[in-house]
Amino acid sequence: MILGRSERGKPPIEPLTLKILVAGGFGVGKTTLVGAVSEIRPLRTEELLTEAGRPVDDISGVEAKNTTTVAMDFGRITLREDLVLYLFGTPGQERFWFMWDELAEGALGAVVLADTRRLEDCFAAIDYFERRSIPFLVGVNCFEGAARYPADDIRRALDLDDHVPLLMCDARERESVKEVLVGVVQHAMTQAARHRRAVTT
Repeated sequence: MILGRSERGKPPIEPLTLKILVAGGFGVGKTTLVGAVSEIRPLRTEELLTEAGRPVDDISGVEAKNTTTVAMDFGRITLREDLVLYLFGTPGQERFWFMWDELAEGALGAVVLADTRRLEDCFAAIDYFERRSIPFLVGVNCFEGAARYPADDIRRALDLDDHVPLLMCDARERESVKEVLVGVVQHAMTQAARHRRAVTT
């Protein structure tokens, strides 16, 4: 085999790398989602919840959670030979939101994870991406024991624009998460094409 070339004599494909953010409220499953699909060992910056943080950390609905992301989660997944996604999970707690601007730099799009037990917790993430015109998709993480609602009802509760995709998912399942990530890429591409048409007309 010739160094730097594939077995068939063709130059290796230089993959397109894209940055996707995974955002949402505290305990919604962001770290789990990144870990479910990452083909490398995910970089995690989790710390134990402490008594000192109890006055500012609302764990109602996720009382069993004992760690929190304090900077970011990072993972990578190859969707195709020529397409690689870098995943950045944002911290969910309000006191770490100052990091979002840096993490969002250069992002193609975002997944906003939602939990029907704490639906209001994803409003801040939705507002963040809307105000910055970053394409996003809402993934409803279907936790065991959580009430199931029709997608249209959840869309109305979140007051989503018609063009924003909403998918049911399981953040623990690789194939389910892959569908969400493919959906983000497709949505971002559609939005970019729509913007180009608007500029040229």
